Amino acid sequence: MESFFSRLTVELVFAEQYESIEDAKSGIFEYIEVFYNRVRRHSAIGHISPAEFERKSA
Repeated sequence: MESFFSRLTVELVFAEQYESIEDAKSGIFEYIEVFYNRVRRHSAIGHISPAEFERKSA
């Protein structure tokens, strides 16, 4: 969990400036659901994205 929050902070929070709380919530949701879970490669699962890992496991 600490690793996830570290990546979230570095890759999103410090890279963006939000106009409102809603903008921040939307940006964080998009980061998690679109980038982190579908695109970003994870070393714990062989340097592939979670979506690719699921496809290969099915």
